[in-house]
Amino acid sequence: MKKKKSQAALPEIVELKEYGNFLQKIKNKVVESRIKAAKSVNHALIGMYWFIGQIIVEKQQRLGWGKSVVEILSKDLKLAFPEMTGFSSQNLWLARQFYLEYSPFPILQQLVGETPWGHNILIMQKIKDEDERLFYLKTSSKLGWSRNVLLNQIKGNAYENQKKEKSHNFNKTLPTYLAEQADEMLKSRINLEFLGIAQAVQKRELEKRLLAKLKDFLIEIGYGFCFIGSQYRLRLGQKEYFIDLLFYHRFLKCLVVVELKTGSFKPEYAGKMDFYLELLNDTEKSADDNPSIGIILCAEKDKLEVEVSLRTKANPIGVTTYQLYQKLPNEYQDKLPTEEEWQRLLTDGSEAEIARGNIEENNE
Repeated sequence: MKKKKSQAALPEIVELKEYGNFLQKIKNKVVESRIKAAKSVNHALIGMYWFIGQIIVEKQQRLGWGKSVVEILSKDLKLAFPEMTGFSSQNLWLARQFYLEYSPFPILQQLVGETPWGHNILIMQKIKDEDERLFYLKTSSKLGWSRNVLLNQIKGNAYENQKKEKSHNFNKTLPTYLAEQADEMLKSRINLEFLGIAQAVQKRELEKRLLAKLKDFLIEIGYGFCFIGSQYRLRLGQKEYFIDLLFYHRFLKCLVVVELKTGSFKPEYAGKMDFYLELLNDTEKSADDNPSIGIILCAEKDKLEVEVSLRTKANPIGVTTYQLYQKLPNEYQDKLPTEEEWQRLLTDGSEAEIARGNIEENNE
């Protein structure tokens, strides 16, 4: 009886699994179609604003129309299309500026059509350099940044940071095609201002804050990272070792270890990471995965020290720094008092206050 029951249940299990695959394919298609539809709508919307901006500029230049035409046009468009938003006089002025600023640059024109209107306005208002605009337009579209994430990336100087030379040994430890992708994956500096930390913290506190805001961290480190776990345990014989953060990268098709360091980079960190990667490849890596990659995330690094430390390592390791809070620009650094000067000012101020109090008492 048990055998018959087992045989009767088998087709149901197979059918259920087949239906699950069938449903997933349809769901994937629906999501894909929704994304395409959203992109199509956005492209049409940007095209509309481009046309409005262009025709306003042309009429003003050819017929000498003044500023009042924008106010009148705004009222008329609102009356004609009461169900639509986006026809305020402010938005129409932005459409005019949008056309004027991007019309001389054909490369940017194609990208703005793939970028939401709010993102376009933010980039236009915050960034004036053509190459920098190109970077934010491309990257926000590729990584799917929200407007708030885009703003934080601009504040964190993502454009300047990505131009800095990166510290890794990928070219020596990975095939050329994979080394190029890994280099693109690794950031020279990671902005952790979203953690809300105003001063240096202990390693465990940093890790705790990162896990509490894991979504923000994943957005910051880049597209393709999938979180596996924290304090991930590895075993070798009777001993145990723990990795701070373990990820899988979907496009590189490999495990990625992130080790957190709250101080400056030290050469021994590279040796420890190399050991972890060897162990990870032996115990966790699948047969069809690429070699595991290690990222040492520290507060500061000396480029030459990192270069020498990674020279003899057999596994791919990158070293990058993080920023917890926005630092004062260099041109203002020398204009502020040092800690000693502040202390002296406070002391002198207290003494002056005491002296003033004594004078007032004597006068009374």
